[in-house]
Amino acid sequence: MGKRLLLLACLILVLAPEGAVAQQAVTVFAAASMKNALDDVDAAFTKASGIKVTASYEASSALAKQIEAGAPADIYISADLRWMDYASEHKLIKADTRSNLLGNRLVLIAPRDSKLDHVAIGQGFDIAKLAGEDRIAIADVKAVPAGLYAKAALEKLGAWKAAEPKLAQAENVRATLAFVARGETPLGIVYETDARIEPKVKIIGVFPADSHPPITYPVAATTNARDEVASRYLAFLHTNAAKTIFERYGFSYLVKPTS
Repeated sequence: MGKRLLLLACLILVLAPEGAVAQQAVTVFAAASMKNALDDVDAAFTKASGIKVTASYEASSALAKQIEAGAPADIYISADLRWMDYASEHKLIKADTRSNLLGNRLVLIAPRDSKLDHVAIGQGFDIAKLAGEDRIAIADVKAVPAGLYAKAALEKLGAWKAAEPKLAQAENVRATLAFVARGETPLGIVYETDARIEPKVKIIGVFPADSHPPITYPVAATTNARDEVASRYLAFLHTNAAKTIFERYGFSYLVKPTS
């Protein structure tokens, strides 16, 4: 009996550190456009805290629905207010943890070797004519934030009616970016931060800020979040260290850093 107890004690000592580490983890569901920047932020957070981050990137709409279906996320970061509002209305987030973290810009892109360049985007802008017989890559205009912003801009500028039949809609903004990067469409509408990380595309125009709702990335802890790790992660997103990384990728930082 004594040997069995000793063996059990040894097993507990061996397994305890692994269990402790497993508990120190945070799961983040974030808009697809954040991947490169947030990967770097997460690495910095893990280095500073020892807490592992598991990130899942997809359209904000898809992530909200996944959380609603019971997906085990601690943090939700949306690319627009609409889907964070949805999460709030359906009691999927802790309202007192919510803040508007980042901003972005909407741009028109073309393949790097395209002859198109320096396109003036304003009232009367005819993107359909610019595309000619080809199609225009855009994120799903019914649900995905990048598509919703793009549709709003095209409507405001009087370009939507002619452009709609030419749209090649993608499941998220990174899929939209890929259409143009692979040369499958000569034009696409994405966020500035997406265009900046893809060497196979170039920005040929910037949509006026007043042509669409402000591009805002709110963040919050989910209702089922593990409080300690979620609080530490959210606190890190509000530091100068996180601000520096996000701004390096082209995001605007909307909150005042706490440290």
